[in-house]
Amino acid sequence: MRAFLILLLFPFIATAQQFTLVPLSSGTNTSIRGLAVVDDQVAWVSGSNGHVGKTLDGGKSWTWIKPAGYDSLDFRDVEAFDAQKAIIVNAGSPAFVLHTADGGKNWQQSYVNRDSAIFLDGMDFWNADRGIIFGDPIKGKLQLLYTGTGGASWDDISSKLKYKMAMGEAGFAASGSTIKTLENGKVWVATGGAKANIYYSSNYGKRWKRYSNPIIQGLNSTGAFSIDFFDAKNGIVVGGDYLKDQESTNNALYTTDGGKTWSKPQTSVSGYRSAVIYVNQSTCIAAGSSGVDASTDGGKTWKKISDLNINAVTKAKSGNLVLLAGNKGNIYRLDIQP
Repeated sequence: MRAFLILLLFPFIATAQQFTLVPLSSGTNTSIRGLAVVDDQVAWVSGSNGHVGKTLDGGKSWTWIKPAGYDSLDFRDVEAFDAQKAIIVNAGSPAFVLHTADGGKNWQQSYVNRDSAIFLDGMDFWNADRGIIFGDPIKGKLQLLYTGTGGASWDDISSKLKYKMAMGEAGFAASGSTIKTLENGKVWVATGGAKANIYYSSNYGKRWKRYSNPIIQGLNSTGAFSIDFFDAKNGIVVGGDYLKDQESTNNALYTTDGGKTWSKPQTSVSGYRSAVIYVNQSTCIAAGSSGVDASTDGGKTWKKISDLNINAVTKAKSGNLVLLAGNKGNIYRLDIQP
């Protein structure tokens, strides 16, 4: 019997992972919501009070930038391609999209919308040229912008999505990650509020499908706050109620059919979560104001690994660097040991 028990326990011991959050930066007067990790050395962040940050050494040191004339904006999302080229989007009205090609020294305005109802929530890119931004509905229409010029210009493609959104349905800009792109034009957008849905396009936003999302919903403070897909089939959505960030009722789900249907994990995340990523097919990280959780089975079970207040988490596009960011300019590196 003893030998049998050892055989049962060994796989769990052998595959157990250790997660450590290493502080990298703190004290800058900004709430970081946007996070883009290019590789193991280069990363960009964006946040409130017009702040944009950049590291060229894996987070050991940071340079802070304020785009001239936009220093009061809350930049909720950033997309970066290298140490020189990045794009930032602010939340609220008027809405601006800015891009830089010289490492943040100079910024050009590639989009502006002064409609009092405009509120852009997040963006993602398929490659260096093609990207998409989504925002809260105006007159029941989800706002969608498309670029084929690397962010130098944007086209309004909102009319391509034929579904009318429910009254009180909207997106969340808590981490700029309620939108996810994958190769060959695939893109998912997750909404919340009065109604939570998943909007999916397989052709760069030309045509869309809508799937119901059974995450907690019904109030302005509830719904999906972040989504990630490992491939065309396997995805995770997290959220909850940001006004009750300790509660963990129906605030994390996973899909194995591209978002058509969703399942509850055996053990959920331990509170409201505003960001989620796949580190690899089995290891996932979810973060929010009440802490950080990890999954080692693709989102089917979760375990809390930190009580830190985190807004965003992202893994390097090319490499292994995982960064997390939150309020007061706090940035952390996640070390994962087998």
